[in-house]
Amino acid sequence: MSSGAVPATAVKGSGLWARVFAALYDPLLWLGERSGMADRRRDLLGRARGRTVELGSGTGLNLRYYPHDLDELILTEPEAAMRTRLTRRLSRRRDGARVADASAERLPFADGTVDTVVSTLVLCTVADPDAALREIERVLHPRGQLLFIEHVRSESPRLARWQDRLAGPWRRFAEGCHCNRATLELIRTRGLDLGDVQETSWRHMPPIVRPLIMGVATKAAPGQD
Repeated sequence: MSSGAVPATAVKGSGLWARVFAALYDPLLWLGERSGMADRRRDLLGRARGRTVELGSGTGLNLRYYPHDLDELILTEPEAAMRTRLTRRLSRRRDGARVADASAERLPFADGTVDTVVSTLVLCTVADPDAALREIERVLHPRGQLLFIEHVRSESPRLARWQDRLAGPWRRFAEGCHCNRATLELIRTRGLDLGDVQETSWRHMPPIVRPLIMGVATKAAPGQD
């Protein structure tokens, strides 16, 4: 998945399973969306502003929740099967946004030119999360923001052990998703100021991807630590 249980993006997938997974993605997330995830998306994405870039947009589940007064909305998605479905949804639902074939580790934007980066269930799936976070920091304008919802490694030792045991099979099923990735700690290592981070649960999803974090990280202005 894109971030844990069923990713919001399938990164670098290929072949028959990538196409099957893209087709199954929305149905697999349906109950989780109705049980709270859709409300989380709405609350988080309502904070987007200015030039906004979404990482690993998958099939476009975030589209309906963006403000309509954004300067620009660019939806990046590196996996062809997901991108096909994303483009189809975009053509039906929203004008003024565009799709870009790009990975989180290599964003095609100049330094300091993005006001908002969005990552929902993506940092669990990228092959190199450190590179992705460096790219986020690079493209963000000073005082720009990262909005994120990610599933993370559990603080429960018992559940964390199960995440470790099932990490391999889950990664193969969910197109690269690492269910045991400590994403919040990775965000803390970058030059971003973490605001209020909420810990919650992805109800009605497999237990190994239920632990969630949701929050905002801001890029410091020049001269600030």
